[in-house]
Amino acid sequence: MWAFQAPGELAALVLVAVLWGGTNPFLKQGTEGLEKVKRRTQSRQLLAEMKFLCLNYKYLVPFVLNQCGSLVYYLTLASTDLTLAVPLCNSLALIFTLATGKLLGEDIGGARAAVGMLLTTFGVGLCIAGSGREKP
Repeated sequence: MWAFQAPGELAALVLVAVLWGGTNPFLKQGTEGLEKVKRRTQSRQLLAEMKFLCLNYKYLVPFVLNQCGSLVYYLTLASTDLTLAVPLCNSLALIFTLATGKLLGEDIGGARAAVGMLLTTFGVGLCIAGSGREKP
């Protein structure tokens, strides 16, 4: 009846959204200072930037958590309706990005962002409610 076969599938997709969306503002903060890395050649610039990021725990920890979200997403897709999983994860990730950014003191856009979050939440609710209908 429902698009989610196992009880944990919805929870897994919400976890993916939290891991993706919640880490985005931290990834942004972790890259601060990257623009100051300057080298003469493109190859040395690339290596210097990679070194900066790989040795920066403020970037590395959220990056690993974000990639864990991708792993959970990949594993969950094996048993979940793709037409529901993709919009659910992507739209909820946006909401978690905005909420986390707001908690970190970022300017997220004011009232328009809040309205967008409400509309997104409403849309996700419609997707979940519509997934419970029997297919003809």
